[in-house]
Amino acid sequence: MLSVAPKNQRMAPEELINVAKAEAHDILMNIRSVTSIMICSTDGFALATFTKKEKLNDSKIAAVSSSILAMMSAFLNEINLTGCHSINLDADNGKAILTSIAGPHHPMLFVTLCNKDVLLGQLLYSLKSASNTIIEADKKYTPN
Repeated sequence: MLSVAPKNQRMAPEELINVAKAEAHDILMNIRSVTSIMICSTDGFALATFTKKEKLNDSKIAAVSSSILAMMSAFLNEINLTGCHSINLDADNGKAILTSIAGPHHPMLFVTLCNKDVLLGQLLYSLKSASNTIIEADKKYTPN
């Protein structure tokens, strides 16, 4: 299932979103325990969602995720660490990983939901690789 946010000025170019969609879809299909992956703008808008499970509340998850990432960045700044790359949330019934995609013109984030039995190293490596691919693609675009 795929849903795409309506076009607005805050969105990255369609070509860049397509690169991000391809990377997200690849993670969903190739990492066994991943159940959902969202691409969000850093200002809290859902750009695309891929899921093997039920429909997610895309807009709420995107808004909360971008806020969590901003709060963690502020916290890291207070303890003199820089560059919040990812946040791993470990719950009784699964995991959520928030991953920063620090593109120079169109920063985004992945919100990845997975079962408890995920091979975390494999997932984190795949998310980092996907993030780097999107960052490289973003370098071709200039801000509006």
